[in-house]
Amino acid sequence: MFGDAAFTGVHKRAEHQSRAVRWWIAMRPGQRKVLTDSADDRQIQLVETVKAKIRAKVEHPFRVIKQQFGYLKTRYRGLKKNTAQLMTLFGLANIWLARKALLAGIGKGGWPGIGSSWWLPV
Repeated sequence: MFGDAAFTGVHKRAEHQSRAVRWWIAMRPGQRKVLTDSADDRQIQLVETVKAKIRAKVEHPFRVIKQQFGYLKTRYRGLKKNTAQLMTLFGLANIWLARKALLAGIGKGGWPGIGSSWWLPV
């Protein structure tokens, strides 16, 4: 389970004692600043960088949903409807994040098995 520095000490909470979870919690910024240039501290810096990259990958679709599609507040209309809307928004976020690669594929002769002018009317 990945989390930012706010989750420091989460493994000590009573509700998580019985869980078999590996916690990857980010180091607090103040602790990270005091790391030296020793081999051990460089290894810790590398681990912290990997954790930050993974968190960024996971949180990016949420930014797209909030900023690009305006989903800032949850509407109370039922679990099925909210779930359906979120699934649709995450699907659209995936397309939004891959738009450059998708558009580059169209410009380079189309997609495999489809001609370059597959979208033009005949």
